[in-house]
Amino acid sequence: MAAKQKRKLEDLSLDEFLLSGFDSPGEDDSEEETPKQKKKKNVNPKIGEQKRGKASQHKEQLCRLKNKDPEFYKFLQENDQTLLNFDDTDSSDDEDEKKYHKLPSALEEASSGDDNDDDEDWPKGSKKAKKAVETIKVTDKMIEGWKAAMKTAPTPRLFREVIQAFKAAVATTKGEGGGQSRYTVADSSVFNALVLFCIKDIHAALQRLLNLKQDKDQKKLVLPSSSPKWQRNQTDIKMYLSGVVQLLSCLTEATVISAVLQHANQLISYYLCLPKQCRHLIKQLMKQWSTGEETNRVLAFLALNKICRHKQETNLNPVLKQMYISYVQNCKFTSPNVLPMINFMQRTLTEMYALDTQTTYQHAFIYIRQLAIHLRNAMTMKKKETYQSVYNWQYIHCLYLWCRVLSTLHPSDVLQPLIYPLCQVIIGTIKLVPTSRYYPLRMHCCRAITLLSSSTNTFVPVLPFLLEIFQEVDFNKKPGRMSKKPINFAVILKLNKINLMEKAYKDGLIDQLYDLILEYFHTQASTIGFPELALPTIIQLKAFLKECKVANYSKPMRQLLEKIQENSSYITGRRQKAAFGVADAAAVAAWEKQTQEEGTPLSRYYSQWKKLREKEIQLEISGKERMEDLNLPEIKRKKVQEKKEEDKKEFKDLFQSDSDSDEDDTGLKIKGKKSGAGSDDDDDFEDTSDLSDDEGMEEGDSGDDDGEDEEEGDEKASTAPQPLSSAALIKLAEGDEDVVEDLQLSDDD
Repeated sequence: MAAKQKRKLEDLSLDEFLLSGFDSPGEDDSEEETPKQKKKKNVNPKIGEQKRGKASQHKEQLCRLKNKDPEFYKFLQENDQTLLNFDDTDSSDDEDEKKYHKLPSALEEASSGDDNDDDEDWPKGSKKAKKAVETIKVTDKMIEGWKAAMKTAPTPRLFREVIQAFKAAVATTKGEGGGQSRYTVADSSVFNALVLFCIKDIHAALQRLLNLKQDKDQKKLVLPSSSPKWQRNQTDIKMYLSGVVQLLSCLTEATVISAVLQHANQLISYYLCLPKQCRHLIKQLMKQWSTGEETNRVLAFLALNKICRHKQETNLNPVLKQMYISYVQNCKFTSPNVLPMINFMQRTLTEMYALDTQTTYQHAFIYIRQLAIHLRNAMTMKKKETYQSVYNWQYIHCLYLWCRVLSTLHPSDVLQPLIYPLCQVIIGTIKLVPTSRYYPLRMHCCRAITLLSSSTNTFVPVLPFLLEIFQEVDFNKKPGRMSKKPINFAVILKLNKINLMEKAYKDGLIDQLYDLILEYFHTQASTIGFPELALPTIIQLKAFLKECKVANYSKPMRQLLEKIQENSSYITGRRQKAAFGVADAAAVAAWEKQTQEEGTPLSRYYSQWKKLREKEIQLEISGKERMEDLNLPEIKRKKVQEKKEEDKKEFKDLFQSDSDSDEDDTGLKIKGKKSGAGSDDDDDFEDTSDLSDDEGMEEGDSGDDDGEDEEEGDEKASTAPQPLSSAALIKLAEGDEDVVEDLQLSDDD
């Protein structure tokens, strides 16, 4: 029994043995308890435990162990004397005192961890401790001293002081005061000087402090975490990087944001070592890339590109997702002012996708599939809501983005399978609502397909969607109303009914057809099958020229037809001299490459036309109207009439006989040029009697003078005006403006 008990207790550790509060299993079989022991046993155990200390309890247990199992007791004496020889004083009072935690009389400051910092063991109530609690006001003199020390020999202690002052300065931007920092920045000039000092000198000081050297020719980025001094300064660097992000989020001045972004670009290697601070920086960079000024957009993109380039596995996927969402949000509305920003976002996002084609394929597959799902729902449900989910600027700009991405990254075996589904989505978008009101949207889709087809060497039938317009629109029909300005097809997707009646609609449509057909044929100008490709277009243009009677529309189309026929004849002549067959794909590719290098008539014409066209497009994008370039004279009849009345009052006594009766007798009233009088454009308009007065008459008189002329018709007929005198004719020929205004005919002349 004793041996068995010994083995069981040997399996227990010392702590388990002490905390077990054990009694031997044979304790119930021991000798009878004395009345004194029974009395103690009947007492409430909780009260007994409170009265007795743990030392007394253990002593009693060991005494019982000695009587019941002397062999095991002897074993403890031989192996662990400390267990038996302990202080038998009752420590219950001390334990009761230590049971509850008591608050200290004064709070202690956290130590900075610097080996040179001797402020850790300050005695309570000392003067040094009281000074540490008080805040220090930053002055220009302190900043100059920090600046000089940073340039000579930066130390961890000095760097910590500068960071704490910078933290206090940044905290003031959100109205938090200095926070718990030991420094305060109360003056705006001190704030500017401190921030400027940090932006200019902190990066170089950190490089010297960590002994980091970056070679200019070395492409691989050296991370500061590789320095042996990184762990010692990591807390302070983390505090500074968080302050830079907080400062960037509070600024509103574009020039200051630009300076901070340049500083953040320098600190990218430090942000890459701290994932949390890097995520906060990416959030602010994304905000500047999507909503900032032009310079700040570029700087934010450079920082994002640097972050993703050096840590693709961690940052590229989430950054691309956030950039695409920001791009879609910014494309909701399109105007001449917003269009350059959208183009910038397309190009920069394409560069980000170029970092890793595998990640790009995953994103492109998902988002192109989403576009296809929207199109399928619109084709099946045929409701206004589903049509609007496709015919909007966000959808069109997304299509153009993926065309640009696939075109820029070609050739790529990974992205090659996405070309066909993207073309099918674009063609389905064109065919969804093929009405004349959505011709601008069709133009955008055709331009995107042309870009994709030319860059990926993929044949896509674009010309049928353009040649169809010649059959649908009657260009001989006279427009129904006058248009004040041309229609900018670059910033619209849909035309209203009034636009379809305007002359500017057909003018712009001819310009767009000319541009798109010429641009598409330019991409195919050096192909060996150009004559066959151009034949349907040549037939369609000849039919259009035969039917169209408007010279302004026939002239550009005739010029386009001539250039296409000239290039077709050139390719046919070169093709007749070829000594290989059609099945020889390698020889065909070499022939086309040589033809492209030598140039074709159409490609040479396109290069000249493109330069002139780009200037016009820039004017349209900038929102400048063509009518603004014309300095038309403005005739203000009211002021002239008032001046004549003043002259009549002044010289009333001299010309009493030549009163207003002369004008009344002759019946001639010069009121200025009426709208459409003698205009060459009258033949191009239809009758506008069904329109309102505001639509039918946009310039000149409102038409009330016609009724007045009809009432005075008999009087005018009876008193015909006399011919002008020779002197008046000479003055009129010389261009004297006063002749028209002061001209009054009388019987004496």
